[in-house]
Parts: sequence; C-alpha cells; structure tokens
Amino acid sequence: MFTSFKTFPIWAFFSLLTNGILMLAVILLIWQQQRLAAFFGIITSQEQINLNSDRQIATPDLGRRHQLTYQEWVDILKQEAKVAADQRPPHLTILAGDSLSLWFPPELLPEGKNWLNQGISGETSNGLLKRLNIFDRTQPEVIFVMIGINDLIRGMSDRVILDHQRQIISYLRKVHPRAQIVVQSILPHGAEEASWKGREKLLVVANSRISDLNQQLQSISTKKGAKYLDLYPLFTNKQGNLRREFTTDGLHLSPEGYIVWRSALQIYSDIELKSQR
Repeated sequence: MFTSFKTFPIWAFFSLLTNGILMLAVILLIWQQQRLAAFFGIITSQEQINLNSDRQIATPDLGRRHQLTYQEWVDILKQEAKVAADQRPPHLTILAGDSLSLWFPPELLPEGKNWLNQGISGETSNGLLKRLNIFDRTQPEVIFVMIGINDLIRGMSDRVILDHQRQIISYLRKVHPRAQIVVQSILPHGAEEASWKGREKLLVVANSRISDLNQQLQSISTKKGAKYLDLYPLFTNKQGNLRREFTTDGLHLSPEGYIVWRSALQIYSDIELKSQR
C-alpha cells in the first residue's frame, strides 16, 4: 500500500537538518514508500496544474537525447513560462537546468506545488544564464538550479563554470527577490561503469573534481544569498561514483535515482524552506 508523504511525521526530521544527516532522512523516507511503483505509483496533489503536459517526459528512455533542436526547446519553454506568468498558479516552483531536470517525471515531483520545468538536454551554465529571462514574468516561490555537468564534459574550466554560477544566482536574486533560490550540487557520474555514448569525455572528468567544485559552489551560494542543497553524497557509492541503481547509463538518472532526488526535495522543502518563509 502506498503511504502518502502527508502521513509522515515531518517533525521527526527536525533534528536532521544538517547535510550530513540528510542522507539518513532520505533513506527513511524512501523506506516508507518501498512499495512505490516507480513512475506510476505516486499521485500528485489535485491542486497541481501540469505546465508540461505536452512533453510526455514520464515514460521515455531516460538516457536517450531528445530529438528537438535547442531553439525548439527554448520556444517550448517560453510558451510554458508564459502560461505560468499569465495564470499565476500558487506555490509555483521552477526546475532550471539540463537533461537531469528535463527528464524529472512529473509523477515524482513533490506534491503541493505547481512545477515549471525549465530544463533542456545538453544545457550548459552559459546557455542557462542566457535564457533565464524566459521566466522573468513568473512569480515563483522557489527556483531549484542544477547545472554544470555538461560544462565539465565539454572541457570548460572550473573558474568559468563558477563565474557563470555566480551570474546565474545574481540574476535570479535580482529578478525574483521574493523567491528562494536553491543551488543544487552537480551529481557524480558512473566512471568506468558508464555506458553513455559520450563515455570517453565523461571519464576525463574525475568525480573528485566534481566534489571539489561543489564545495566551491556551496561557498559561492552562501556568499550570494542563495541556499545550497547538497545531493552529491546521496548518489555516490564507496568509490565516490554514481551508484549503479540510480542511473541508466552512468550520467542520466533511473526511476530510483529520481525517487531519491524527489525525497531530498520534499524533505528540504518541508523543513528548510518552510522555516524561512
């Protein structure tokens, strides 16, 4: 039997606020919903509107790159952002990033919010920075940002990546002063076990480098007045690589991986973000 998130005693997590204990909280929450049927077992809040209903992103091969061109995706995101700006749904929450955000199954997004997915497959930090104005007119409560892995794959330096991250945070803070900006850590990859078609480029990027980059990203987020959600330790194995059960190809996430991410978002939203309102 599926147990709704609403029945879980959230107060039990109040002693688990540090990033070091977040993993335990996520594991406990996942354990509570073990009988969840990955994509189809979660029922979202009835008040939630689907701003991405035409995408059909719940059932594709998660490792497969979408066939639309970059500009076609931008045009789609503009249309969806316009709907959100015109309708002004309550509790609007934005996912901004690359394919990891793009393929987040709507059925697995935390309930009680209206989600606007602004992810594009293959996106870089510079690309995201240039299109943030797409959702300028929206009024989100929270904006979750995850970007950077494609920069690393393309050989971009840490300095440039972090500079783009600074600009992204600054822009969002200026245009959406009432929104809570949450920067999420860059996830690890599967290393030698990866089967992604760009495996050779992926292997050039050591997961230890990603870990170091995340530490700097956390520092930047704090200095720029944004929050930081450290997902990295939730996805790593003993070798520091992306856990096999959480990925389809060593880069993209499996349904189990999205359940972990969902759980982290749910806990973080219920504890950290609500306490700041």
